[in-house]
Amino acid sequence: MTKHPMNWLDRAERHWPMTVGALPTLLVWVLTLAACSTAPTRSSAPPAKPAVTQVTPAVPPLRTPLIALPVPDPPPAPSEPDPAGAAPPAPDPATLIESAAVAAHFPEPPVRYRTPAFEPGRSGYTSNAELRSLMRALVRDGQGSANPTTVRLLQLGSSQTGVPLEALHFSRDPGALAGSGVTASPSRLVVLLVGQQHGDEPAGSEALIVIAQLLARDLEPGVAPGGLAAVLDRIDVVILPRANPDGTANERRATASGIDMNRDHLLLQTPEAQAQAQLVREFNPAVVVDAHEYAVLGRYVEKFGAVQRFDALVQYAMVANLPEFVTKASEEWFRQPMLQALRAQGLSSEWYYTTSTELANKKVSMGGVQPDTGRNVNGLRNAISFLIETRGIGLGHAHLQRRVHTHVTAVASVLKSAAARADDLRKLRRFVDADVAAKACHGDAVIEATATPSEYTLLMLDPLTGADKPVAVAWDSALELLPVKRRARPCGYWLGADQTDAVRRLRALGVQVQRFDQAGTLRAEAYTETAREVGARADVRGNLTDAGGLLRVSVSLLPALFDIDAGGYYVGLDQPLANLVIAAMEPDTQNSYLANRIVSSVNGLARVLRQPEARMSSVP
Repeated sequence: MTKHPMNWLDRAERHWPMTVGALPTLLVWVLTLAACSTAPTRSSAPPAKPAVTQVTPAVPPLRTPLIALPVPDPPPAPSEPDPAGAAPPAPDPATLIESAAVAAHFPEPPVRYRTPAFEPGRSGYTSNAELRSLMRALVRDGQGSANPTTVRLLQLGSSQTGVPLEALHFSRDPGALAGSGVTASPSRLVVLLVGQQHGDEPAGSEALIVIAQLLARDLEPGVAPGGLAAVLDRIDVVILPRANPDGTANERRATASGIDMNRDHLLLQTPEAQAQAQLVREFNPAVVVDAHEYAVLGRYVEKFGAVQRFDALVQYAMVANLPEFVTKASEEWFRQPMLQALRAQGLSSEWYYTTSTELANKKVSMGGVQPDTGRNVNGLRNAISFLIETRGIGLGHAHLQRRVHTHVTAVASVLKSAAARADDLRKLRRFVDADVAAKACHGDAVIEATATPSEYTLLMLDPLTGADKPVAVAWDSALELLPVKRRARPCGYWLGADQTDAVRRLRALGVQVQRFDQAGTLRAEAYTETAREVGARADVRGNLTDAGGLLRVSVSLLPALFDIDAGGYYVGLDQPLANLVIAAMEPDTQNSYLANRIVSSVNGLARVLRQPEARMSSVP
């Protein structure tokens, strides 16, 4: 007799202490069965710098509250997609930089969006001031009203030039909104949507304005119920529509300091990345979507004599030590329904890929596998974590309606999948959190991994005729990672009493850290530095701009008994964020806290091989 697969989850959940070791096989089987009736089979296709006063802002005090602003007067009627009928405005020849044949592949969508970017005669996008006004207009108290949705404005600090960093929290759960407005742990499953980490990629921000308006308006007079806002019956949604307002104001990728904030989610050098870490720490989202745009012309024309073809490039977290259950749920519960939704709107998609900015390097790579991007760092937090990129950089205002429509379609699909799978996602998260924590002191961990070299035929477009142009490329696939370095998984890490910067950043990530209250002895492995050089962090696009040169070290391990004084720190791996801790602590990788000069030397940390017996207390 066949039983509903979720019954197995329920049964296993009641016996965690006895079955943690057996969870992987069980849950993989459950996820596969649970997806069979709703998702098709997984695709087999492989998929001048401004002056700033401070380059590396200090990590802010921990537990900064999220502030709910007072509720203003009811907002004006928000924009809504217009039905097809009215002809779209003629493209502006000044911004039409594709051939007519290429542009013909990307007709206007069957709906029209109205954000400030689409005002007649407008060549720019929604400004920071306009966005702040729009967000405030959506704030409302839904308790006791016909529309039960409450929308709060969350203040997350300021950018490097002083622009407020703000998000919106949408909820129909009154329990999560009680008291001062500080949300410690919402009872509802939370989806976090992030836009415009890169300031020259505007479509994601414009789309999240639309999503925010749609979530806020259901059940208002004249609006039929059952729209996108229906997801709020099952989930909460937090929207950070513009993560990098300084970059947006200057139409540049990086933050004001020149640091790419989407390579800063482990190091937390920028206040912009710190703001996102605060949101994730406070809300613990089960699903995160990061909305971007990708380059269409430029180096692709120069390298391959072709232009980019796909409306959307999509990839979920792919990084060493990522729990396999998170990967299966990402593919079967989210990516496959998203691809179906895009196809239903006549929108094309492919795995996300990019290529080096060096013209001589013609290798094409899927999204990076380093634990530094929002996609991968949130994956190591055990969240379903997606990157969605639309065809936009280098196009100016061209196809903006279609680009926004692509994002709206993809994000709406994620929200609907999360709402439909809310109970399954809660159980999955509990399983994964418990399983990761149970691995402390056991087995191996991958310290460093790389993508798998292969070949692939990309479909692109001839830049003159617009004809499909297959291009055979050397392809680095992130679907399967090759371990470069493995070590036995320790019980945790010791940090010296002087490593307070590392401790503050770990706590900002939500990692549990304890302080030794008394002296003691640790069975540990000491790191011995055997070689060093100064370089730069790199990803698949090339070298990154950071606050200081990267310290590349080689180390050997020496087993030892450590006599420790009171005041040092212990970062145990018996916690759900253990895989994030490994990424930060192992010194001989490019993203480690030692390599990036947050930990002062290899003498400041050690691998702990047995649970400490000395008395400890939690670091707030």
